[in-house]
Amino acid sequence: SSAWHNGQWGFGLRIPAWSDTMRQSMRIGRPLLAAAAAPALASFDAPSKCEGLFSSGGCPTAKPVKVQSPTPSDITISQSVPLTPVKQVFRKTFNLRDEDLFSYGPYKGKLSLQVYDRLKDKPDGNYVVVCGINPTPLGEGKSTTTVGLSQALGAHLGQKVLTCIRQPSMGPTFGIKGGAAGGGYSQCVPMEEFNLHMTGDIHAITAAHNLFAAAIDTRYYHENTSTAAGIWKRLVPQDKSGKRQFETSMYARLEKLGLGHKKDDPDSLTPEEIERFCVLDIDPSTITWKRVTDCNDKYLRQVEIGCSPSEYSKRQEKQLSRESNFAITVSSEIMAILALATDLKDLRTRLGKMICCYSKKGVPLTADDFGITGALTVLMMDALPPNTMQTLEGTPALVHAGPFANIAHGNSSIIADKIGLKLVGKDGYVLTEAGFGADMGGEKFFNIKSYYSGLKPDCAVIVCSIRALKLHSCEAPKVVAGQALSKEYTEENVALVEKGCANLIAHIQNVRKHGVQVVVGINRFATDTDAEHAVVKRIAEQNGAHAAVVAEHFAKGGAGAVDLGKAVMSACKEGSNFKLLYDAKNDSIKTKISKIVTEVYGGSGVVYSDKAEAIIKKYEEDPEIRNLPICMSKTQYSLSDDPKKLGAPKGFNITVKDIYVSAGAGFLVASLGEINFIPGLPIKPAYYKIDLDFTVNPPRIVGLS
Repeated sequence: SSAWHNGQWGFGLRIPAWSDTMRQSMRIGRPLLAAAAAPALASFDAPSKCEGLFSSGGCPTAKPVKVQSPTPSDITISQSVPLTPVKQVFRKTFNLRDEDLFSYGPYKGKLSLQVYDRLKDKPDGNYVVVCGINPTPLGEGKSTTTVGLSQALGAHLGQKVLTCIRQPSMGPTFGIKGGAAGGGYSQCVPMEEFNLHMTGDIHAITAAHNLFAAAIDTRYYHENTSTAAGIWKRLVPQDKSGKRQFETSMYARLEKLGLGHKKDDPDSLTPEEIERFCVLDIDPSTITWKRVTDCNDKYLRQVEIGCSPSEYSKRQEKQLSRESNFAITVSSEIMAILALATDLKDLRTRLGKMICCYSKKGVPLTADDFGITGALTVLMMDALPPNTMQTLEGTPALVHAGPFANIAHGNSSIIADKIGLKLVGKDGYVLTEAGFGADMGGEKFFNIKSYYSGLKPDCAVIVCSIRALKLHSCEAPKVVAGQALSKEYTEENVALVEKGCANLIAHIQNVRKHGVQVVVGINRFATDTDAEHAVVKRIAEQNGAHAAVVAEHFAKGGAGAVDLGKAVMSACKEGSNFKLLYDAKNDSIKTKISKIVTEVYGGSGVVYSDKAEAIIKKYEEDPEIRNLPICMSKTQYSLSDDPKKLGAPKGFNITVKDIYVSAGAGFLVASLGEINFIPGLPIKPAYYKIDLDFTVNPPRIVGLS
């Protein structure tokens, strides 16, 4: 819900008084803690043991976690660590006011956008992006490393730190991938709430996206079952005195048609102008706006809609049905907009620009044309403030937005990063995560997110694993999710690691081309050896990395990432000279694509399909479209567009099969292959293990990973 504070809108829910029973029941899904931990839950506003340390810097609520060996399951760890109410974490660490924070229970909430307005003139802290090499299907622990680094800086090195990470989709949580809260002793917690509904942002996107989808098909129906005069009478009806009035949501379409000067006098429109205003003349074959759901369901990849008798046009004597598709919610352009919007007005402007289809004359039709922009903004306004959570060791985290990195730009929100940089101050650190490798979320962080935010990163952490480097040797067997690793991955093999470092070198060089310092974080697994680590450190530092550090944060929490934290602090102190890869406004569309392919991927050139050639020619004629940055949609497993080309391939051509504009998000998507917009489920999805344990009170969630 929304709350009015000091003449401005704040966002979230205000929870008044809390009884002990309410406090514990709000932590449903977490086990009752041992008696020694009970005081941490006994009072929602119980004072922290570290209270009074704010002036000394660092995170007053942070404290090292006690680890066990072997490492228990993620959910067991998450449910066993006593947590500080998240309101306290943010209030004490950043000296925030009570009205800056809105609670959704004790351990998650929202941060008011007014905080940035109040702190906007203060200096920014150090800005650190965490990305990776091309991963295996198992993932290499990038989120885990981000959280572990935060814990090292805040709970062990006395630094003020804030972690900004994406909110995961629930589809993969119940599918094969599992959640995305980190792992082991480096997690964002409570992991159940992180991986499930959070504060409802993804549900808001689902509602807004599907409302727009319904509006498109409804308008198509009415234009095929009624006349322009009939639509006019209903869109702009006469009041009791016979006077008509345009809704303010209609002004944008009037301006587009050159009729803005008549917005206060609907009756001055001529019959021809009325028809232009009322009839969008939708070409149904051009409708690209899918419906969405936050669930893995491959049976929705191709559907037919409008098949019931109520969608039959007697006027045209035809069924108004068409083939359509569903996508997973986080692939929605609205998700990308949430991540790139800088304030509420910018959110509304971007939503209004979303192109959903074209008229039969080839005119792009937007949310503004359908008069739905205001309604979409209302549905999305409470999702705009970032979500407040914490790590296992009590360092603060902002969880906000979750666009995929293979079909969108794959980064958490600009708003979270901008607020975070003000909160930590000039000597603090904001860690923000970019999806997949430095060629995917990393490149898009630099050339899309930083392009729009104006923020300049001080350091990039590239996460790698010995397992992934061995795969990139091109001499080890495939890594298949759900299957045991072959002996090449579980036994020492320095030669494979050294050959696979070609992929790491490519990512280091990609980041350095943007003028940013690189720290390589080697995420240690139990089967790694010191000799394997040594070769990675040597090669990384010989090829431009400021440092390469082994990190054991999964098993040891922040203590296992202290050396990584020190390396990041050193790199930030040395400073970067950030630069964009291309000039989005002045370079042609093909030039921008070519620079990404040749300078980031290591390819030789670009081949365009006939379809892509035709679209690019059309886009080049529209300055508002040709000036946009490029979002490459490709496989995450290779630097090329072929997932089988591992390591650091050279001499290859990239094929652009299609290109389309996400005008609201503000980028052109160049599609390099077939990408499924909604995942399927395996034979044994993760949901088989997920349930409630009723042997404790309140019941706790089990089986999440």
